[in-house]
Amino acid sequence: MSDTVRVYVGTDRSQLLAVKVLEHSIKRHTSLLVEVYPMLDLPVRAPQDPQNWKRTGFSFSRFCIPALAGYQGKALYLDADMLVFRDIAELWSIPFDQAKVVIQEELPEARQETHEKFGAPSKRIKQCAVMLLDCGNLDWKIDSIIDALDNNEYDYDQLMYDLCILAPTDIKYGVPFEWNSLEFYAGGKTGLIHYTDMATQPWVSSQNPYGYLWLNELYLMLNNGALSWDEFQHEIDSGYFRPSLVPDLKYRRWIPTPFQPLWSHFLQRLDQEAQYKPHREVYAIKKQRLEALKGYQAASS
Repeated sequence: MSDTVRVYVGTDRSQLLAVKVLEHSIKRHTSLLVEVYPMLDLPVRAPQDPQNWKRTGFSFSRFCIPALAGYQGKALYLDADMLVFRDIAELWSIPFDQAKVVIQEELPEARQETHEKFGAPSKRIKQCAVMLLDCGNLDWKIDSIIDALDNNEYDYDQLMYDLCILAPTDIKYGVPFEWNSLEFYAGGKTGLIHYTDMATQPWVSSQNPYGYLWLNELYLMLNNGALSWDEFQHEIDSGYFRPSLVPDLKYRRWIPTPFQPLWSHFLQRLDQEAQYKPHREVYAIKKQRLEALKGYQAASS
């Protein structure tokens, strides 16, 4: 537990400030030394088949971590759209037990009906948004992984959702549900909330019921000097954050609870009037992939 906690975060430019908010929340709740590495614009070539192209700017980033870490020690992978409420040591200290990665626990059949209580997924897919990696035992090379996609050894879904490049014995299901709580928060229990719904992530929408948690962290940063108002305003001016964040930060805490829904709708109108369009980069990637897919299919027919 004396080594540095290395956290590699998948992000694109639009969420770069969200990484800083995540980092602030991690460091605020631990006494461990933490280093956070935003994985932005890594030099990963696109697979030949557009069906296997990345879905976000950082889809393949997690597979670059062992190389980025020098194939030594361990590392933690997180997405940018997260916020931490407990000591990251709880994750960092999970034993591998001869596995190479540790991901979220599988959902027992007995708990299917109450999965919302735990912020757990309703489908049995491998949840790899929070992943502990034994970098010294992972020989991943991103070029080889893309080569295998090009050689039809597996497809995008098998790589990303089945984690097919690992043997079953290499995967341990040991990350508790409360450390990847999908759009759910329980005070005193949730270790990490994951804002998975892109349309309602707090920095792009005023409609997320747990968005106030993220705003509280941002407010702390602005008041303790971890973030300047100029830096914050720059993200809004660049179109990455919603314009309504400014009045939201200043006044939401003074709005009585019964009037919060009305306040959120008012902020939503402000963003609409400003013609704010969230996640432009993600939708641009999607458009490029769909256009390329049409051309690829036409050339193959």
